[in-house]
Amino acid sequence: MAANNVVRGTNTKPVASDTLARFFESNQAPTGGELFVGYPITTAADGKRPIDAVYVSPQHGVVVFDLVEGTDLGDFVDRQDDDVNRLDVKLRAHRDLVRRRELLVQLSTVTFAPALSHPHGEPDFPVANEATLAQVLADFELDEPNPELFLRTVSALQSMSRIRRTSTARVVVDENSRGARLKALEGSIATLDAQQSRAVIETASDVQRIRGLAGSGKTVVLALKAAYLHAQHPELRIAVTFMTRSLREQFRSLITMFSIEQAGEEPDWTKVQILPAWGARGGGDRDGIYYRFCVENDVAYYDFASAKAQFGGIDPLSGACSAALDAASEPVQSFDVVLVDEAQDLPPSFLRMCYQMLGPVKRLVYAYDELQNLNASGLPPAEEIFGTDRDGRPLVTFDRDDPTGARRDIILYKCYRNSRPVLSTAHALGFGIFRTPPPAQSTGLVQIFEQKDLWGDIGYRVTDGSLADGARVRLARTRDSSPLFLENHSPIDDLIEFRRFETAAEQARWVAAQIKQNLEVDEMVANDIIVINPDPFTTRNNVGILRKQLVELDIDSHLAGVDTRADVFFSPESSSVTVTGVYRAKGNEAGMVYVVNAQEKFTSGANLAQVRNRLFTAVTRSKAWVRVTGVGPEMDALIEEFNRIKASDFALDFVYPNEEVRAKLRIVHRDKSQVVKKLRHYGQSLGELVSDLERGAVYTEDLDAETVARLRALLSDTDA
Repeated sequence: MAANNVVRGTNTKPVASDTLARFFESNQAPTGGELFVGYPITTAADGKRPIDAVYVSPQHGVVVFDLVEGTDLGDFVDRQDDDVNRLDVKLRAHRDLVRRRELLVQLSTVTFAPALSHPHGEPDFPVANEATLAQVLADFELDEPNPELFLRTVSALQSMSRIRRTSTARVVVDENSRGARLKALEGSIATLDAQQSRAVIETASDVQRIRGLAGSGKTVVLALKAAYLHAQHPELRIAVTFMTRSLREQFRSLITMFSIEQAGEEPDWTKVQILPAWGARGGGDRDGIYYRFCVENDVAYYDFASAKAQFGGIDPLSGACSAALDAASEPVQSFDVVLVDEAQDLPPSFLRMCYQMLGPVKRLVYAYDELQNLNASGLPPAEEIFGTDRDGRPLVTFDRDDPTGARRDIILYKCYRNSRPVLSTAHALGFGIFRTPPPAQSTGLVQIFEQKDLWGDIGYRVTDGSLADGARVRLARTRDSSPLFLENHSPIDDLIEFRRFETAAEQARWVAAQIKQNLEVDEMVANDIIVINPDPFTTRNNVGILRKQLVELDIDSHLAGVDTRADVFFSPESSSVTVTGVYRAKGNEAGMVYVVNAQEKFTSGANLAQVRNRLFTAVTRSKAWVRVTGVGPEMDALIEEFNRIKASDFALDFVYPNEEVRAKLRIVHRDKSQVVKKLRHYGQSLGELVSDLERGAVYTEDLDAETVARLRALLSDTDA
């Protein structure tokens, strides 16, 4: 039997809570259940408050703990009755836990007073200490364990049963349709796993970080955390921030839903503020973290255009935040809690800004995707991001947990969005695992991350070979990290499909016809579909022909952020299919994803890592099926790579590059947008070319072979 999952929330009884948690982590306790401390929050006529602790298991149903600090039991009978009544009301709101008027879940209660030497309760109102608790729990055991009821109960307690569902209700008649399979998928992931529960409920008094793949639930976890903290501590000023503006509505919806489920009311939006990272003048939805910091600290604010002019186009927000921090001698304490999503897309100076906007207690939680950009190893270490104090000690380090027992460094290694074939395909294409090596190169790899232990963190295990430099290795996802139910609903050839077309018109006709079938035959809704053009610079022009085809089929569509407000992605009220570039797609997901024009720049030499990162991001938006389409012979190369991935049973099989090769990859395939501009300028200035080559701003690998040969010939002639 599996060990218990213990999730340490907060309450006003820390000693008894810690003793109870340690009991359920020991071998004295029953196993296979979940202990929630300081959770869930319940409502009654006298207001809302958390239950001291709840244990849920297939063998025991729900056991409600009334915790006592010290030896004075007080009116424990009334407290036990009140706790059970509150929880009964909460669970009865879930129809799948009730048959007629009877609650299917067994509710038991016990007062736990670890300081009492000889606890004595009353009939039906037991009292226990650490020595007698195991026997009391044994008295609550069910005749027949019910694992399915256990999962439904946990989902209800977590308020997750409605979180994962599409905002537009589906009308499902055919139990084998795509719509029916999507509905079943959403039901299968209606509970938080152990790591997600901890990330939501455990709150440290210092910085926390949450790492995980796309699809591991980071956005949902942060939204639930915001609502949980607000319900427990309505006085706290909480900010939720992110890079992709279309996440605003998603966060607002999730936080509202969870607040109503937990506390019976909408959040106080003056205390919970959803703010994009940048922000601008105008107030309301235009507000943002950086703009707020500048206004409150009376320092210069740069909009995107002026920041780009002042600090360069590569990362203008970084320069703007650094300048604001330098100018603010004593930053105003704006918030009590800051929750940051998509931290991998934000500069370290922005995280430092969030840190400085907090009071003495630095409740900053930042979540990021280790592999959103496959050529990076996530963010820099915390010591590098937040710096040191006057004595040279790091302001933030994750080498110890919080005194409360809350974990401060949480890894979400399970992917609940992408099936094993889809996610492995995305990684293989992104890294170039099965790419044919170009002439004079020893590997087809485009990029690789430096920290080899990240493979285990993101759910891969070595099935053959080793991760040693120069050794062949075979990496595969496990059933634990990629649950089978994500792929068992459909044949593999239906989960992921690649198609080549001769013309863009032919591609548009096929995709439009497929979308028509999705809506009219497959029992899907518009929100179940996203069309993504990976190259953001060609999106508006490229998708015009497809949208025209959709109009001819009487299907509405919208270009996200262009036909809608910048913070709107889906448009459920108008039954409109979302068409988007890859960057606006970040943070969103759908049952069916069409990646169109995937061939663009796929075989180009410049910015190849960036091109493959975009493809990786596009493919990983799918939570069920993905169609990757393209035009012309460049698409053949992409299909050839996919066929090799499929032939490898979606395992990653390659020779792990040594340091020399990794260094070469970092140079050859890095983002060369600025380099291209420089090379054009060198036509008029050979001296600047030599200078930039000397200081490493440009490498010889950036020059075409003919130019290098001519330079060498000229220099050798001069030497002669």
